[in-house]
Amino acid sequence: MDKIAEHTMTEDRVVPDRAERPKVPFFLHMALFILLVCINALVAKFVVFSFTIAPGVSSFYLVVAVMIVTTLWFGIYGAVAAYAGCYIGAGILSGLPPDVSLYWSFADLWEVLIPLLAFRMLRANPSLESTRDLGILVVFGIVLNNLAGALWGSATLALAGSIRWGEIPPVFTGWLIGNLVVCIVLVPLVLRFLTPIIREHELFVRRYWS
Repeated sequence: MDKIAEHTMTEDRVVPDRAERPKVPFFLHMALFILLVCINALVAKFVVFSFTIAPGVSSFYLVVAVMIVTTLWFGIYGAVAAYAGCYIGAGILSGLPPDVSLYWSFADLWEVLIPLLAFRMLRANPSLESTRDLGILVVFGIVLNNLAGALWGSATLALAGSIRWGEIPPVFTGWLIGNLVVCIVLVPLVLRFLTPIIREHELFVRRYWS
């Protein structure tokens, strides 16, 4: 019974009564969104320039940790900012044609949208207060999402002619391993220690938009 009560309390902390939270002005969400896009684009451009393994692809894609964490904190605003930041920073500023970057950048969207959906649908706590929360993060926020992103990204680069079809395996492997290392090292630590602080801010999104 104690475990059931504890789990119920955890869920209550994840999705509290809407009446308890003041409505956040839309312009604050837009300001946050623009800030996230700028951060994602600048960091993406820097790491792709510094650790390039293919057009738009980095072996040390540090920004993926930022994108995952901010999407779990700020919902769809963070997810769309991840896509836009990839489109601008890892895509256009790194030399990919704008039309290719439009569909190639969905790789970063899958990498953040999969953990967001998993955490919300399974009612996991982004503060990682239990082994269940950590397990959901590992499966959906480190492994499956990065597999999807690396597969989509490397395949669409080949489809666009940016790399040869025979280059898909090394690009996929370099993308996946780099992202896994970054996510394993950074994402759990940031979520565990900073989420309780961010949760107190009015811009923290408990579902998808609010």
